[in-house]
Amino acid sequence: MLRRHVALAFAAFLFVVGFARADSLRVATFDVDVTPPVGSRMAYDTVTNTWDLGLRARGIVLLGAGQPIVLCAVDWIGIANESHDLFRAALATAADTVPARVTVHTLHQHDAPDCDFGAEKILKDAGIDPLNFEGTFQREALRRLAAAVHESLAHAEPVTHLGLGAAPVYQVASNRRIFGPDGKVRAVRYTATPDAALRAEPEGTIDPEVSLVSFWNTNHPVAVLSYYATHPQSYYRTGIPNPDFPGLARFLRQLAVPEALHVHFNGAGGNIGAGKYNDGSPTNRLVLAQRLADGMKRAWDNTKREPITAADVAWRIESVTLTPSKHIDVAQLEAEMKARSGAFVTQSGASRIEWLRLCQAGRKLDVTCLTLGRARILHLPGELFVEYQLAAKAERPDRFVAMAAYGDYGPWYIGTARAYTEGGYETEPRSSNVGPEAEPVLMGAIKKLLKE
Repeated sequence: MLRRHVALAFAAFLFVVGFARADSLRVATFDVDVTPPVGSRMAYDTVTNTWDLGLRARGIVLLGAGQPIVLCAVDWIGIANESHDLFRAALATAADTVPARVTVHTLHQHDAPDCDFGAEKILKDAGIDPLNFEGTFQREALRRLAAAVHESLAHAEPVTHLGLGAAPVYQVASNRRIFGPDGKVRAVRYTATPDAALRAEPEGTIDPEVSLVSFWNTNHPVAVLSYYATHPQSYYRTGIPNPDFPGLARFLRQLAVPEALHVHFNGAGGNIGAGKYNDGSPTNRLVLAQRLADGMKRAWDNTKREPITAADVAWRIESVTLTPSKHIDVAQLEAEMKARSGAFVTQSGASRIEWLRLCQAGRKLDVTCLTLGRARILHLPGELFVEYQLAAKAERPDRFVAMAAYGDYGPWYIGTARAYTEGGYETEPRSSNVGPEAEPVLMGAIKKLLKE
C-alpha cells in the first residue's frame, strides 16, 4: 500500500513538473486601481470627486519564453524620465525578470495623474510646490502595482493559442493638423473642436484600425490586448479622474467578454484626436466610446486563432539616443525657476530640465518588439506621430503589426522630420523635447526590429 501511495505521489509530481515546465507558455494578468484620492493633484487640476469608473493599471506577464515579459498600460497622462525607469525596474523585480523585458505605457487621459520623480526633486530642491509632480500617490500606486504583478504569477494560465484580429473604427480619429495651400499648418483641430468649419475638414492621415491580440487557453480567452491611435480626450478639466472614452470602450468590451482581462494601449496618436467628431459636449464621451467599442467588437469577431508555443515568442530591443531639441534653453528655464515663474511650473519646465540632464548623461531609450507567431508588437516612447505607426505596418505587410506609444514620456511630442518644418502646436519648441533628428533614429530601430 505504501509503495502504491509513493508511486501515485511521484506520478502527480511528474504531472505538475511537466505542466509547468520552463518551456510551456503561460500568461498571468494583473489589474490595479490607480485613481488618485480627493485632494491630490492630477496633471491639470486637484481631485475634487470620483467618478463611476476609476483609473486602472493593467497588463500581462508572459512566462515560459526565456525571462518573463511584462506589458503594462496605465490610465495616466504620462510617466517620464526617472519615473519610467523606476516603474520598469519595480515590475521587473516583481516578475523576476530584467527591466529590458518590461514595457510601461500610458493612455494619456488628461483628467489623470502625471509622474516624473526627477521633476519633483528639481522643484522641491528649489523650494517650489511640485503640484502635479508631487509623487506620494504615484509611489504608493507603484508599490501596489508591483505587488499585483508578483501575486499574478501564481495564477498564470497556459497559453495554447494566439488570437489576432483587426477592424476599422468609424468616426473617432482625425488628424489634428489642418494644412493650408502652402503646405504649412494653418489650424490645429484639437480633441474637442467647437469650430464647425474645422470639424468639416477631412479626416486627414490616420490609422483607422484597432488591432486585437488575444491569449487563449484552448477555447478560453485569458487576455485581450487592444491597440488604437488617438488622443483619448472627449472633454476634461473636470477635477474628477476618469479613463475617458478609451477606458469606457475597454469597460464595455470587458462586460461583453468578462472571462478575459482587457488591456488597452494607445498607439502613435500624437497628431491624432477626435476633433472632427467631437465638439466637446459631455454626451460625446459615450458616443465615442461606443464607436471605439464597436470597432473592438468587430476586430474580436474577425479574430483568427492559431496555435502558439514558447518557440514562437521572441523579444528584441534596440536602444536609441534621441537628441534633445535645440530649442531647450536650460539657462532660461533655470531663470524662470529661480523667479518662481508660473509658466515654468505649469508648462512642465522641471520635466524638460530633467530630460536634458538625462540626455547629457548619455541616456538611451529602449524600442522593443514582441514577436508572437506572425504578430509583431512594437513599443515606443513619447507622443509619436501616426506616420511612424503607418510606416511600421507598411514595412511588414506580411505580418500583423501593432504599436504601443506613450512609453517614456520624457520626449513629449515626436513628429516626423518634415513635421518640424510645417508648423503646428505639436512641433513647437514648447511641445516637443526632440527635433527632426528623431525620425531616422526611430525609423531605423523600427525597421531593424521588424526584420526576421
